[in-house]
Amino acid sequence: MKKLILTSCFLLVPAFALFAQTPRGGDGRGPMGGRGMGMMGGPQAVVPGAPYSGTEVVQTQETLADGNIITHNRQLNIYRDSQGRVRTEETITPRASGKQPYTITTILDFVGGHRYVLDSSTMTAYESPLHTPHAPPAGATASGGRRGGGGEANAARPNVVTTKLAQQPVNGVIATGTQHSESIPAGTIGNARPIQTSRQIWQSVELKVPVKIVSTDPRFGSSQMDLTNIVQAEPSAALFVVPAGYTLKTGGGPGRPGGPGGPGGPGGMMRGARPAPPAQQ
Repeated sequence: MKKLILTSCFLLVPAFALFAQTPRGGDGRGPMGGRGMGMMGGPQAVVPGAPYSGTEVVQTQETLADGNIITHNRQLNIYRDSQGRVRTEETITPRASGKQPYTITTILDFVGGHRYVLDSSTMTAYESPLHTPHAPPAGATASGGRRGGGGEANAARPNVVTTKLAQQPVNGVIATGTQHSESIPAGTIGNARPIQTSRQIWQSVELKVPVKIVSTDPRFGSSQMDLTNIVQAEPSAALFVVPAGYTLKTGGGPGRPGGPGGPGGPGGMMRGARPAPPAQQ
């Protein structure tokens, strides 16, 4: 089975540090480390003073044993302001249900300490606490390891080789690259022959976010993430607050009906069913 994944800045967590995972050996996670794809997928340091907007495009292609191919595409819009607040937008087009397309928006308000998930189909905003992540240690790379050596994560997997790549323009910005290559010896996970995996991560020097990630793993296929249409300018402040007309609930979010924190589930109680305050101008 092979998969081809192409991305350009997720959620569902949508590309902050989510793509910045080194190749995994034998853990059954995906070619991107099993955390999904996109800017919102993992913990990351808040980056103030480097506002931008861009588009993250994800394309996945799975080749079945009989040669049949399944292709999926995903696209997110990303915004970050000078305070480090982040917003992602993804339009969902239901295939089987016949529902109209709707948009899921996630706002990470590191200033106010809240995470908001907005569902345009129900005009509902789900609020939960947001803990500000710590900055990476000095000398850390986009992959979370140390420059030159790969860090403790790679030390625990001696078959991983980390190589620093020369700085170059990538998707319109200057980026530094890191390549992680791993050899999984025969028999480690029941494999008859060694498995070779690799991942290249290109991180913008100025924005400090991945702008391109290329991954190959014969267990899952090949993948690529691209952050494109990058505009280095301050987005509107209105993008980082809950718009007027939305009802605010605590906890959870769309996509988990009846589950913990989801609509109709524990933690999804309406906060007095009060409408959200008007967006700040």
